[in-house]
Amino acid sequence: MVSLEQELKGNAYPGRGIVIGRSANGNYAVTAYFIMGRSSNSRNRVFVTEGEGIRTEAYDPSKLEDPSLIIYAPVRVLGNDTIVTNGDQTDTIYDGLQAGKTFEQSLRTREFEPDGPNFTPRISGVMHVENGKYDYAMSILKSNNGDPDCCNRYTYTYDNPKAGEGRFIHTYMHDGNPLPSFYGEPKEVEIPDDMEQFTRLVWNSLNEDNKVSLFVRYINIADGTYRTQILNKNQ
Repeated sequence: MVSLEQELKGNAYPGRGIVIGRSANGNYAVTAYFIMGRSSNSRNRVFVTEGEGIRTEAYDPSKLEDPSLIIYAPVRVLGNDTIVTNGDQTDTIYDGLQAGKTFEQSLRTREFEPDGPNFTPRISGVMHVENGKYDYAMSILKSNNGDPDCCNRYTYTYDNPKAGEGRFIHTYMHDGNPLPSFYGEPKEVEIPDDMEQFTRLVWNSLNEDNKVSLFVRYINIADGTYRTQILNKNQ
């Protein structure tokens, strides 16, 4: 297990990141999703509520340049499934699950983002909470060490996740030109009971210049009710 705080403080640009796990008391299915930006277009965003999920929105619409890879719904809910991703593949997973496909099958139609030379990975997660039980899965679709001719697909599933443990996956190993894709398995991190504490820890650990928005949700495994916090640098 690594320190989420130190992982974030030690990386000026992890890009976009997803944390999914279970609170220390075992009662909550937990997720966090953050976005960062280096360009003015990427930084010109906020999270807003949409239905049971969220979407990104231009903070100043007059400064919006290319919306194709920055405006999307990172979080959507379908019945007992909460979908969290870093792009419009949220909709792909939603439609696939609705059609009876699995999480992995739904993502077979997608690959990394067409933003060469970075070829940003698509990272995704789905949490399933039903009848007092909880499991989740995470995925990353990335280029083959920067070669866009091959898409490497990895899916990780976590059945009956242990209390106090979560997994953290993000798009970039560190800042750079081009940006190097995340490598290896999702990192094991600690998940506390206190949602406000967890939200502050993540937000305060992100690079002050590059952080843009953060979403955190705690879902009660017993009854499916949830609490959400959203923080935006642009207010």
